[in-house]
Amino acid sequence: MSIKNIGILTSGGDAPGMNSAIRAVTRLAIEQGINVWGIKRGYIGLRTGDIIEMNLRTVSDILHRGGTILYSSRDKEFKTEKGIKDAVEVCKKNKLDAVVVIGGNGSLKGVKDLMDNGIRCIFIPATIDNDVSSTSYCIGFDTAMNTGVEMVDKLRDTARSHDKCSVVEVMGRKCGDIALNIGIAVGATAILVPEVEYDFQRDVIKRIKYTQNIGRRHFIVVIAEGCEKTMEIASQIQIETGVQARFTILGHVQRGGSPTLRDRVLASTMGMKAVKTLIEDSESRAIAVKCDRVVTYGIEESLNLKKQFNIDLYKEALKISI
Repeated sequence: MSIKNIGILTSGGDAPGMNSAIRAVTRLAIEQGINVWGIKRGYIGLRTGDIIEMNLRTVSDILHRGGTILYSSRDKEFKTEKGIKDAVEVCKKNKLDAVVVIGGNGSLKGVKDLMDNGIRCIFIPATIDNDVSSTSYCIGFDTAMNTGVEMVDKLRDTARSHDKCSVVEVMGRKCGDIALNIGIAVGATAILVPEVEYDFQRDVIKRIKYTQNIGRRHFIVVIAEGCEKTMEIASQIQIETGVQARFTILGHVQRGGSPTLRDRVLASTMGMKAVKTLIEDSESRAIAVKCDRVVTYGIEESLNLKKQFNIDLYKEALKISI
């Protein structure tokens, strides 16, 4: 099938590196003689027809910028039968042969809905939580981790100066990858993730008291947001150990900022793979990273794969974080 027009959109939470993917898709597609149309604000723009023509200059000087130049959203209306029908009509009206969707799990489910209604799609995983099951890496993950490490390092200065415990909540509602990696990088005394059931006395208090006994006076505890109770944990640490504890929720600061080299390169590589897949394959596909290679999966297969938490790394991390 000859590809003449494609749309591109970013959906869900923004992730550093989305702009790099937009740039790569746009430039390689145009180089291949394909017209590119930018769809603003994700599936909202796809439903309402908020579409602009992209050219080489549209994507100039965006590699270093966080967020997304096409803006993003979470659209409840798109999940309805009417919402999907409206999006399909916009695709037909604008003669879009395919749509490239950049986003997380919710965006991937939207791709399935479009595909089931005759719209060919290519999905590029971009979410700082790194929780898309079919890929070992999502755009934005590296930047979010580096931002988190920078913030915790600053908190450590105060914790060390006052012999405090800094309890830090990082993003990751259902996936503890950010918490695990940041915890290792900052030498956290305890790391709590949603994939591993924890015992507060054993996994937090006992570890802090043990390190107290061998001379440590300040502590870092990293918690994924999916574990909740961050404030309560900080309060209980202070009561049971006598160490003054303060909690910090990093929140959306992890979403912003200039993407790291890794995010820029992988996002660009995924974007180019998306265009090549459009040209070489007639099916809807999901771009993924597997064993450090950029590959593709069928949409159904991608949705059915299960995310594997690195429990071995988690166990090893606890051995050295004392």
